[in-house]
Amino acid sequence: MRVIAGEHKGRRLQAVPGKETRPTSDKVKESLFNRIGPFFEGGRALDLFAGSGNLGIESLSRGMDHVVFVDQQKQAIETIHKNLDTLRLVSKAEVYRNDAFRALKALSKREVQFDYIFLDPPYQKGFYQKLLKQMAELNLTHEQTLLVLEHDTHLTLPDEINGFIQERSEKYGGITAITLYKRKEVTND
Repeated sequence: MRVIAGEHKGRRLQAVPGKETRPTSDKVKESLFNRIGPFFEGGRALDLFAGSGNLGIESLSRGMDHVVFVDQQKQAIETIHKNLDTLRLVSKAEVYRNDAFRALKALSKREVQFDYIFLDPPYQKGFYQKLLKQMAELNLTHEQTLLVLEHDTHLTLPDEINGFIQERSEKYGGITAITLYKRKEVTND
């Protein structure tokens, strides 16, 4: 696993030891960032279910100003800290060991809004609708926020979830799919 592009291009990232996390492959990551970026002029991102911090670190390397990393596994948090230290990105990051839903509530109390939110929960848990509902209720997104959901190819996500409209869905091999959502535009007719 490595950083694909930007300031830290080619640098290797440590993976979380064990089999509880499933890192996003370099091929999927490269395709994803070519679609949503490929580079950023600042901004804030949330890497929820961050694992090794792979997606958030790629965002920082490509110009994102700040990333909040959240995972509830101790080994994942330790790995994120190691990767951020190695790349000297600690000052551009916040790392929290917490349940995703609790973390969202805590972030909302700080009135934080994100430009990009990466969601990569364990495939078998499939609670995207509940997560997106909570994000909308807690005002963690703005009109331009892009939600990036990584999921199993066998899971078909709806065109609309709690005020978020599906922009695109793409499959990568037999296991991984990425679906992008934006907030539904509110029209004043």
